[in-house]
Amino acid sequence: MLKKHARLLRLVFLGLAAFIMLLFGRASIPPFDRDEPRYMEASAQMLRSHDFIDVRFQDAPRYLQPAGIYWLESASTALASAITGRSQERAVWPYRIPSLLAMTASVVLTTVIGGALFGEQAGLWAGLILLASVLTMAEGRMATIDSCLLLTILLVQLALTRALKDREADRPTPLRVALLYWGAIGCGLMLKGPVVLVPALGTPLGLALVERRADLWRRMRPGWGWLVAVVVALPWCIAIGLVSHGEFFRRAVGHNFLGKVASGQEAHGLPPGYHLLVFLLAFWPGSYFAAAVVPEVWRQRATPAVRYLLCWIVPHWLVFEIIATKLPHYVLPTYPAIAILVAGLLGRGGATWRNGPRRRWGRVLLGGYGVAWCLVGCLLALAGPVLLYRLEHEVSLQALVLAGGALPLIGLSMVLIWRLELQRALLCALVAAALLYAELFTFVIPRLNTIWLAPRLAALVEQEKPCPVTRVYSVSFSEPSLVFLLGGQVVLAPPAEAAQALLTSPACTAVLLATRDRSRLLDALGGQQNRLRGHGRVQGLNYSNGRTLDISLYTLAPVASAVPPTTDAAP
Repeated sequence: MLKKHARLLRLVFLGLAAFIMLLFGRASIPPFDRDEPRYMEASAQMLRSHDFIDVRFQDAPRYLQPAGIYWLESASTALASAITGRSQERAVWPYRIPSLLAMTASVVLTTVIGGALFGEQAGLWAGLILLASVLTMAEGRMATIDSCLLLTILLVQLALTRALKDREADRPTPLRVALLYWGAIGCGLMLKGPVVLVPALGTPLGLALVERRADLWRRMRPGWGWLVAVVVALPWCIAIGLVSHGEFFRRAVGHNFLGKVASGQEAHGLPPGYHLLVFLLAFWPGSYFAAAVVPEVWRQRATPAVRYLLCWIVPHWLVFEIIATKLPHYVLPTYPAIAILVAGLLGRGGATWRNGPRRRWGRVLLGGYGVAWCLVGCLLALAGPVLLYRLEHEVSLQALVLAGGALPLIGLSMVLIWRLELQRALLCALVAAALLYAELFTFVIPRLNTIWLAPRLAALVEQEKPCPVTRVYSVSFSEPSLVFLLGGQVVLAPPAEAAQALLTSPACTAVLLATRDRSRLLDALGGQQNRLRGHGRVQGLNYSNGRTLDISLYTLAPVASAVPPTTDAAP
């Protein structure tokens, strides 16, 4: 009983640590990436319209994936509004709650699965390795699908792990395990469609192929279990099929899903090997230790735990290396398995690691990878203070102190790696990562005002808009973050359309326009260009494309007060 309570206490403390680490910057960092504000705005529109079937971004249907993530984000935002007593639709933090809770739970589940396969201490290390990875820290802060999808996949793997242990003990697998497996698949289908099937079916079927027996798969009751997943996903599928007249399935499956397989979408088409290359940064600080245990993984490939984890990793990884469209988070579902392998095998190696490459060329490659790993860590630590100084001309004492704490720990990790004391090196690296993330997400990224154009443009609109309900046309800045921050009341339009709107309704129309596009708007206004007035200016860097922008808010003055147009954007 005491042992069970101690295990539960460790899981609780790990969950709290993950929760706290993922809180850094959650409310202070504006909408990030192009996908996150799209999810936020679509969820906000779902709340306003009370249409929980047909997902939309402004007036356009968003037929990319099922409605699961939008339900979660709209529910968390509605709950936040009810608790605080005021609307939180334009705040970023409520939409990020599902990813916070899902990633926290994913770290705990990784510990549970790792404990079942390699022992409780290895499970704890696995949870910490996953928590400390760069990709986990990034995805756990964004209001996107991937953290929630990872949780459903880990629930699938938890069921498979229990069935694997039952098989080893020669005991029957309870019905509830099969229900968990198929129920988690159904939830995954509601989040991102058939993507969840890659690890959910790939793991047991890959294991059946390797072992030449399908008893683990049969323990999941596939004869009828698939009906559970269907019950979860089918009602909404029928509803959206009727509402969209089948258009959802044509776009989501035919264009979005199959399109990513055949060709790179949105300039993300890259050759095979991309995920392996990005792994050094995305899984840092665990990436070096993952490389270090590869020879031992190969030697232990026939053991049940290692074989199972390889069948979790390899099918998923190969699928997403083969498809044309590639983004780092596509292989996130393999990271818990990699963390468990690292923790489990390092724990068996003793204080001094002697199970690395046996051949000289292998040791040279691993040494070079270690140097690259160290450089990545140093660059991550120094990036914060350097970016603050270069972009904002600001010196942050807190960022310097935390970077100064992380750098010696990274150096100490390299010394311990040289001595083959990999467990101690990993501990130093994990502490360095914690300091580094506290630095970046608390004292650096929220202060990079130069790249946060959307919040400053939204503030300019609120300050200078000509009437309470102003129609805003954005000509030079088309980021979805601006749409979300302005409550969806912005039209992304070319200069001619913006000019026509100004002429049609000059009293309550405003245009966000960069200096470089001003002449095009003046030409479109024709004889009325002398009425154009500039109100304030926002300068900065559009991080999506690297362009420097100088944007002002423009309105049309009443006809009686028309004077020759100014040559710049100043009022």
